[in-house]
Amino acid sequence: MSHDTAIDVGEDDILERDWETRRLLRGAIGVTGFLVLWWVAALFQPPYILPSPAVVAETFLTELASGTMTSALYSSVLHWIPGAVIGTLLGIAAGVALGWSSAADDGFAPVVRVLRPVPPLALIGFAIAWFGINHAGAAFIIAVGAFWINFYAAYGGVEGVSEDMLDVGRSLGVTDDLGLIRSVVLPSALPEIMTGIRTGIGRCWMLVVAAEIFGVPGIGREILSAGNNLAVDVVIAYILVLSLMFLLVDVGFRALQRRVIAWR
Repeated sequence: MSHDTAIDVGEDDILERDWETRRLLRGAIGVTGFLVLWWVAALFQPPYILPSPAVVAETFLTELASGTMTSALYSSVLHWIPGAVIGTLLGIAAGVALGWSSAADDGFAPVVRVLRPVPPLALIGFAIAWFGINHAGAAFIIAVGAFWINFYAAYGGVEGVSEDMLDVGRSLGVTDDLGLIRSVVLPSALPEIMTGIRTGIGRCWMLVVAAEIFGVPGIGREILSAGNNLAVDVVIAYILVLSLMFLLVDVGFRALQRRVIAWR
């Protein structure tokens, strides 16, 4: 029996590796096809409209070698990290609280419905007035974007916890609210919460550009400055930096997510 089980596990590993290989191959084909289409389209456009991939690659290496790119990335990270962390924690806490307590949900639902449609960009004036033109102001804009994504992910996850699960917790002696939230609600809602965190991380990188509109140094300001000078190759080079950072963080978080919710 154990020998058959070992064979099955081995076959599953081989199938999984084959599946991953096929996915990587398809991804490589997709990227190659995109680059070819980009290159062909660039042949019929002036460089200030659409530079070729080779020109963008050269600009990327030039900006990297000059130190401008790494300096801008470092500045963006200084407000991306606190904004993403604070917005995520507050969003999850508020989502769990309102998803669990019907009284809190009823009380704050009108406020949530009024504030939710407000885009983070509309709060730039508040960011300048409350924090100034600095990393704290940019982190505030990013935190607002992260808050709502994580709020609704946590709220939906808590709302989806079945009464059967809660009854099991109560039958095992967990009767108070905090005990049920810690022992039953949070573990059950964890997949939705993790999905919200992952989505929020990507949204925060998108908001880096918006958060630097009012003059805070970083990748976004470099993009805006290059765009004003019609330096499209520089714009695309810095967009690639954002994409690479998102890819790096997303791959790391997905690995963490698989480990945390492996029990599911």
